[in-house]
Amino acid sequence: MIAQTIKMYSEKEYLELEREAEYKSEYYQGEIFAMAGASPNHNRILGNISGECYIALKGKSCQSFSSDMRLHIPQNGLYTYPDLLVVCGKLEFADKDKDTLLNPSTIIEVLSKTTSAYDRGNKFRLYRSIPTLTEYILVDSLSVSVEVFRKDGKGIWYLAMETNNIEDRIALPNLNLQLNLSDIYARTSGLI
Repeated sequence: MIAQTIKMYSEKEYLELEREAEYKSEYYQGEIFAMAGASPNHNRILGNISGECYIALKGKSCQSFSSDMRLHIPQNGLYTYPDLLVVCGKLEFADKDKDTLLNPSTIIEVLSKTTSAYDRGNKFRLYRSIPTLTEYILVDSLSVSVEVFRKDGKGIWYLAMETNNIEDRIALPNLNLQLNLSDIYARTSGLI
């Protein structure tokens, strides 16, 4: 058996490579992980949610960013690209390049077969280190299913809502926003 060594990168090296790369990669504890493409349903769901958030937040103090906005969590070193994040108030960036946000209040991840366990588990654990984060929403791209997690005033995370009913809507009170599942899943293939 041949032992394989993994090249370790500094945050600076990662950012230099990432800013020149043609594809997106996550960074955690010295390792760089290439991100895979997404299915048509994943992209449709993300587009639907992005559109709904843009309309609802237009002219307000909160603004949404889709999956091309990098997020950094200084508390644990993760650099990642959430499917959608919302920042309320002033945008805080990691550096002068202003391409890496630090202060989301809401993160939405669209689950796929390959990302579901990570998004529910270790990634959510890492996200919980973000002081400004108060809502985490998981939207399944393989079936109609949405989970909304919230942080209470004591910093405790809890499951605020779980539904698989296309007639339901999810409330995001921190954003003064309600999303209909029928709008989230509109024009998807084989889900409704």
